[in-house]
Order: sequence, then C-alpha cells, then structure tokens
Amino acid sequence: MENWITEAHSDAVHFNVKVKEQLYHGQSKYQMIDIYDTYAFGRLLALDGDIMITEKDEFIYHDMIVHVPMATNPDIKKVLVIGGGDGGTVRELTRYKTIEQIDMVELDEQVVNVCRDYFKDVASGFDDPRVHLYFEDGVSFVSGLKEVYDLIIVDSTDPFGPGEGLFSKGFYENCFYALKEDGILINQHESPYYENDAYEMKRSHANIKRTFDIAKVYQFHMPTYPSGHWLFGFASKTMDPETVDLSTWEALDIKTKYYNTKIHKGAFALPTYVVNMLEEV
Repeated sequence: MENWITEAHSDAVHFNVKVKEQLYHGQSKYQMIDIYDTYAFGRLLALDGDIMITEKDEFIYHDMIVHVPMATNPDIKKVLVIGGGDGGTVRELTRYKTIEQIDMVELDEQVVNVCRDYFKDVASGFDDPRVHLYFEDGVSFVSGLKEVYDLIIVDSTDPFGPGEGLFSKGFYENCFYALKEDGILINQHESPYYENDAYEMKRSHANIKRTFDIAKVYQFHMPTYPSGHWLFGFASKTMDPETVDLSTWEALDIKTKYYNTKIHKGAFALPTYVVNMLEEV
C-alpha cells in the first residue's frame, strides 16, 4: 500500500508527496509536529500538516533569507532570529566569522529538539558558542528594545496560530526600534500566487511600508511551497539592497548552493503582476 502526505495549497490545489515512512509524530503545546522520510525530498518536516523544510530544497530558503542581507551589509555583528526552529537560518549565519552574537527566539522548544534529532545538518549551528536560544514569544521579546541589532530575521510560519503576531504592524514597529541605524529586517513574506497567500503578502507589505523608509520584496523558487513562487521582505532605515557594492561579500568566498550576487540583483526584479499587487498597498 502506498502512503502519501497531502498539503492543501489552495481550495482547489493539493500537493502530494510519496512517503517511505513516518519517523516522528508529536503534539507540542503549540502545534502538531511530523517528520517523514520521502522518496523525492528526503526527510520532511511538517507543522500542523504544512511543509516547513525538506532535506532536498531547504538550502534554497536558507540561502536567500541569510545571504541577501549579509551581502548587503557584511559588517553585521549582532543578529536576532525569530522563529527558525529547524536551525537552517542559524546554520547559515554561523558561517560568517564576523558575526559576534546570534540570538534566536523560538516559541516551540519541541521543534528545536526534534530537528536536532532528525535534521542534524540543518540544526548543526545550534552548537555554535555565539548562538543563544530563547524559548519564548518573539513578539514580546522584541518589544521595548532600542537599537540593539544589526539584523533581524523573521523566519516564521504562515500568519495563523503561533505565527500570526509576527505579521502585525506593531511587531514591525518594534523591530524598527530594535534595529540600529543601518539595521536590516528580513521577513518571510508569503507568496503572490494563490489568493489567500497573496492577501497575507499584501497585508505584510503594507505594514512594513508604513514603518520603514526602505521596504522591498525579493523572490526565490521553492519547489515544496505553494506555487513554488515565494517571497521575502527586505526593510531598512538606510540600506538599499539594490545599490550596494557586493564585491565585499564575493571576497569572503562563501560556498553557496543557490545564492550568488547575480541572483541577489535579479531577485528584486519582480514579475509585473507582483509589482502591481505591491503598488496597490
């Protein structure tokens, strides 16, 4: 008998992945956690039935969420990661010897523990001495901070349940104050393609645009995410990712699987329908 997991990408579109076996099933205080071994994507993490990462394509997401801001400002020293319980974002950050401190705030400690067991490569950065883990609410953590971080990365789930507050205007305002003058905010920005995702994408962009002087969106191709077309938000008080000199990052000679400086420039060249949607807000 064949086993499949199914994720609804919209009311009319479902994504099916053939499963070898289920490796883990648990219910934390916040969500259902499942690990599967699949034929096409290797190990797969699902939270409340939604695919978060797979062994085969996680590098795409984590390359683009980390290396775009780090290439924009290679002098980043202090970083806050909100969410990111699988560890991939932290892993990529630890490749930069110039970073002095990485604080990661994850609401669900069980996600981190499970990923340490089943995604050892992805979670390998947790053991770096510069990494400090806080298991609490990211919205509360950032509230009241003043010019503490050079970079804040919001590696969140979709804006439902535990992740909902990470898309609010008040949260983005608190991130603004928590960043230094040349600080950068990167956020998981949803997708422009299916109606529900596009609505949340526009809502998020509207809240960020009201808060930051520079508010841009960049894209990447993620095979296991709805439509495959996904976005990150880039916001800053002063740093423009499209006008900076990227040669300093190139000189670091960091080996990546997806990101490069040509991708960096091209990722901000959005399709016309996406540009129109963003202009609407």
